[in-house]
Amino acid sequence: MQPENSSSPAVTGGWSGRFSEPVSELVKRYTASVDFDRRLAEYDIQGSLAHARMLGACGIVSSDDVAAIERGMTTILAEVRAGEFVWKLDLEDVHLNIERRLTELVGDAGKRLHTGRSRNDQVATDVRLWLRAAIDEIDGALRSLQCALLDLAGEHVETAMPGFTHLQVAQPVSFAHHLLAYFEMLARDRERFADCRKRVNRLPLGAAALAGTSFPIDRERVAQALGFAEVCRNSLDAVSDRDFAIEFTAAAALTMTHLSRFSEELILWMSPSFGFIDLADRFCTGSSIMPQKKNPDVPELVRGKVGRVNGHLIALLTLMKGQPLAYNKDNQEDKEPLFDTVDTLLMTLTIYADMVGGIRVKPEAMRAALTRGFATATDLADYLVRKGVPFRDAHEAVARAVRHAEQAGCDLPQLPLAQLQQFSPVIAEDVFAVLTVEGSMASRSHIGGTAPTAVRAALAQARRRL
Repeated sequence: MQPENSSSPAVTGGWSGRFSEPVSELVKRYTASVDFDRRLAEYDIQGSLAHARMLGACGIVSSDDVAAIERGMTTILAEVRAGEFVWKLDLEDVHLNIERRLTELVGDAGKRLHTGRSRNDQVATDVRLWLRAAIDEIDGALRSLQCALLDLAGEHVETAMPGFTHLQVAQPVSFAHHLLAYFEMLARDRERFADCRKRVNRLPLGAAALAGTSFPIDRERVAQALGFAEVCRNSLDAVSDRDFAIEFTAAAALTMTHLSRFSEELILWMSPSFGFIDLADRFCTGSSIMPQKKNPDVPELVRGKVGRVNGHLIALLTLMKGQPLAYNKDNQEDKEPLFDTVDTLLMTLTIYADMVGGIRVKPEAMRAALTRGFATATDLADYLVRKGVPFRDAHEAVARAVRHAEQAGCDLPQLPLAQLQQFSPVIAEDVFAVLTVEGSMASRSHIGGTAPTAVRAALAQARRRL
């Protein structure tokens, strides 16, 4: 988007009267944004209509001109939606293309539309309108994924699996509890987007090029018409900053990071070394040479696309870091990273909800893995503490018991009572109830714990939150 005056566009742009030679074809191609900012067309029309109606209400343009602009924009909107609008590189961007077509349709009324505004505040408004709608769509996609997680979790409250730290077996957890961890991550993602939306939802229009306008406009009227909560309070800031886009992309990067972590687990769980789950065939591919392969391509690609979104965040931060006030041509580079971030995130969330719904869980494999890592060792230490043994002494005693069981090639519950008592004389017959997977899980019944009773309560609360 070029810095803009209020004159109507000539053949080569809205500023041609100032120059003695036309812009070169190479520069046109290099500086034009219409190939990607045309996706703002419907929002540009929305903003223009609200601006025109305000101009009419304030007596700046006539009611006849407003009516003509409305008729012309109705035609243009239909052409855009039908794919019949002719986009011209000479007109550089979405704004001049629509304004030129409006002038062709309604004559001088179309030339009066740009009174009291600049493309600087116009594009800032369009992007905010577009991003606000994108955030609402993303919130719906996040909610759908949360619902899919809750549906799967509801089937596996009693399914025990190893919880891991350092990718080593740590303690037994409910598979539903594990899934609810991602529900909570997505809930925080939704909070971040909702909070970001508040700052997106401020109207720049009326800031004009950088200093406001000398026309007696009513910015609050336009804000109300377009559903903005308030207006941007400083004209220089309104047209020049893109912190709202950076904030959105940062939130998107966090969401993609959460999905990448889940993807990594799905990839591991699907491997024969784990064998905890199977993904539906529609999310996997085979090998061109190895006929036995079933590759988890979708979660692998999700894991890869995080780098794409993270890169967009760095690009936007770099874009803004050296710009003096107010608008600079650099800001044309804000759109492609922002657009691609939204596209990537929405597609990922949509496919992820479907993929989670197609997960087939293998409880037997999860259960078998619990026998290979002394998953109830912490429960034995807690048992000793409840018998009066100081925790550090209990920790040492259990560590020696684990070493003995490892050498014997068995799990702790398989050691005879007499052998367990060699490590602490306070151990009694009741220890074996503690060393079961069910006993371990059931003992963690507090809020946020993995006991089935706590998990069922967490599921019910999660459904209420949705």
